[in-house]
Amino acid sequence: MAVNTFVKDCDDPNPLIRALAVRTMGCIRVDKITEYLCEPLRKCLKDEDPYVRKTAAVSVAKLHDINATLVEEQGFLDSLRELLGDSNPMVVANAVAALTEINESSSTGKPLIEMDTATINKLLTALNECTEWGQIFILDNLSSFNPKDDREAQSICERITPRLAHANAAVVLSAVKVLMKYMEMMGQDTDFVTNISKKLSPPLVTLLSSEPEVQYVALRNINLIIQKRPDILKHEMKVFFVKYNDPIYIKLEKLDIMIRLTSQANIAQVLSELKEYSTEVDVDFVRKSVRAIGRCAIKVEQSAERCVSTLLDLIQTKVNYVVQEAVVVIKDIFRKYPNKYESIIGTLCENLDTLDEPEARASMIWIIGEYAERIDNADDLLESFLDNFNDENSQVQLQLLTAIVKLFLKRPTDTQELVQQVLSLATQDSENPDLRDRGFIYWRLLSTDPAAAKEVVLAEKPLIAEETDLLEPTLLDELICHIASLASVYHKPPTAFVEGKVGLKKMLPARAGDTDSEQEAAGATIIPEPGSLIGDL
Repeated sequence: MAVNTFVKDCDDPNPLIRALAVRTMGCIRVDKITEYLCEPLRKCLKDEDPYVRKTAAVSVAKLHDINATLVEEQGFLDSLRELLGDSNPMVVANAVAALTEINESSSTGKPLIEMDTATINKLLTALNECTEWGQIFILDNLSSFNPKDDREAQSICERITPRLAHANAAVVLSAVKVLMKYMEMMGQDTDFVTNISKKLSPPLVTLLSSEPEVQYVALRNINLIIQKRPDILKHEMKVFFVKYNDPIYIKLEKLDIMIRLTSQANIAQVLSELKEYSTEVDVDFVRKSVRAIGRCAIKVEQSAERCVSTLLDLIQTKVNYVVQEAVVVIKDIFRKYPNKYESIIGTLCENLDTLDEPEARASMIWIIGEYAERIDNADDLLESFLDNFNDENSQVQLQLLTAIVKLFLKRPTDTQELVQQVLSLATQDSENPDLRDRGFIYWRLLSTDPAAAKEVVLAEKPLIAEETDLLEPTLLDELICHIASLASVYHKPPTAFVEGKVGLKKMLPARAGDTDSEQEAAGATIIPEPGSLIGDL
């Protein structure tokens, strides 16, 4: 009886009643009702009133969720596609939203909206007049369209650019996503791309004056954008300086972005900020600030000396966790600039007794082993670690074993007893297979061919890279296509965190003239991070 009433109400002269009737029937998630819903829904999709049509469009998506086969058989998908050309922008927006939702739940992953020039023009016309959520759905669909040439891409970009001034952060980020994709298709050095880059900066900066939760989402997206195009925000370093009342998650994200934007031009400003942060009360933030100083030294070679003297000043504060982080980053600086800053080793050795964290102890041991020939009492320093060898963290044990073998190869006469002691501890008393294997390899190398051991253990090491935490290029391209979604916050593709996610993998289009670099990339092998290897195993 209730269903009959709804069916009757779908013919009511009042459009509000008609819309409410079709909406209510769509919300009753019972299979038996779906067959009664088909006829009224078909009428409402062709209703003279736009409010009824837009409500009917959403009801199609709800019906598809209950019975997908019925929607396809009854031809509702074709009716939705017809609504894309509707004169009312709200109807167009709802039709796009419904088709997008149906597309995401579809098992085929085949796009339901055929994105041709005519459809694009209809969507762009509706874009200016529909609600903010309608705009987001339209912009998301525009991002999956590949213009046939630069001229068409520029025309679409010009019509989308006004969305950057919208009050809603989601609309702004969706517009940024479309522009980032289209900029990739055009040549790097065109005036148009430079102009768009300048226009992208103010809206992204404005997002950072929102409430902390929106700021965090904006910062995670900005992190991706500047990895792809650092020039967009290269003059906006000051907006990423940390405020005293920022939540910790905002502070850490801002620090990351500051390092990415650091250059010779702004390093002095950045270093004075980082030194200030190192006196804060929040331990996690202070640690990351000290690490950031080390990353600046590695990234901007001209400022390395300045960074090292800043780290030495921090070590003089004698604050335990600051000293430990400083030792860890100084080890990285030594790996980037070998034989350049050895004069500070004496200061580091003075703080040896205060180091109690595995990473800091392992870093200090590495420094002693690497520069053993310049430290007179290197054998005494390393021997002091041997007293509690079995209680040490495996990271420290492995580093200590290598450092003592290095010391032996550099000064064989007075360290023979020490090397035998560490090899026996590593191979006989340890239960760690990595440590045992490394111990046996060193033992056999030293006993069979000391010259070969010298070549292996004291070989020249490659310099560490400037940016070790950049996302892998293909992953970055995929994430740029998912700006303004959860994927851009997690920095993972949707398939990594949405169960049963199907559909086409979104990728940035290849730029004209990129074929050579693509062939080079195909020939190169990427060594995966240890974390990703573990996941594969």
